Amino acid sequence: MPDRRSFLTGLFALGLCPSVTWADAGSPAFLSAARKPDGTYALFGISEQGRTIFEIALPGRGHAAAAHPHRPEAVAFARRPGNFALALDCRNGETIGELHSPKGRHFQGHGAFSEDGSLLYTAENDYDHARGVIGIWDAAHGYKRIGEFASHGIGPHDVKLMPDRQHLVIANGGIETHPDSGREKLNIPTMKPNLAYVTLEGALLEMVELPHAMHKNSIRHLSVGEDGMVAFAMQWEGDISDSPAMLGLHRRGEEPRLLLAPEVEQRELKGYVGSVALDSEQKLLAASSPRGGVVHQFDSETGEFLGAIHEEDVCGLAVRDHKLARTSGMGIVCLSEEMAGTQMDKTRVTHRYQWDNHLVPIG
Repeated sequence: MPDRRSFLTGLFALGLCPSVTWADAGSPAFLSAARKPDGTYALFGISEQGRTIFEIALPGRGHAAAAHPHRPEAVAFARRPGNFALALDCRNGETIGELHSPKGRHFQGHGAFSEDGSLLYTAENDYDHARGVIGIWDAAHGYKRIGEFASHGIGPHDVKLMPDRQHLVIANGGIETHPDSGREKLNIPTMKPNLAYVTLEGALLEMVELPHAMHKNSIRHLSVGEDGMVAFAMQWEGDISDSPAMLGLHRRGEEPRLLLAPEVEQRELKGYVGSVALDSEQKLLAASSPRGGVVHQFDSETGEFLGAIHEEDVCGLAVRDHKLARTSGMGIVCLSEEMAGTQMDKTRVTHRYQWDNHLVPIG
């Protein structure tokens, strides 16, 4: 009788051995970075019930992560601006790749995998030349850097794969920064944020800019529906008393639509939206403001404001089975009964962690 190792070796030789999947890491529904009570940082896998499934230590504060579409792997990015990105085996916490930004660059906190998971695209700041770059990494061979292309703007932050799996959309925030100036924003009077749609090789297909009066509205975060609708969240770098639209929708070939809540609710955002989640099938959109402690919800088809959920230091958002999940810096993980206009929580779990900005859905 052959032993298990011999049996598996034979299966591999025949190409019959099943591949490793997220089920081998406990079937997490979400990923999120957090600060632990002892001041250290980690990446967590979170279940649909809001419980932690695994935790993997990080060398510093995390921002977002990119979940591999098939394997139980995640790339955790440092808080912007950062120079660490770690590819992690979520089954055992091992580091399987260390991504180092080239000299004169730093990561911007976000990345996206190709459909088959063979490539990873990372948003980067080429700060000496005041331009954005998208790095290309070979995820099938140890996350080696194999190329890059221009983001077609300054300060790219988020990047997402479009539903045709052949194009990317990039949120170019428009803000110039340089490590010599810390986190100081160097070009507020002249900033020009945009959405850039590109091929997987970086060819520009379409660029969308806001009206000039909105040029201080930095486009930061994205959520993409399976119908091609792109939701984008912004942070306002002008006079906070203006209370401009902080949320928009765009479909290729059309003009962007900016969404406003009623005046009182709009002011609650305090000029900052930290995360956005779109459910294109249900035509529902949610946007969070940790500064305002509120989540706004809209009908993405009509632009109608549907209501607000108040939660202190809320930021991370994700859609799961047409239900809205959210996290907060107060340790809360919630999954709503319905996505639209409800404050009723199906699950609500309190942890001793300070969840960071983003909640990344898996699958």
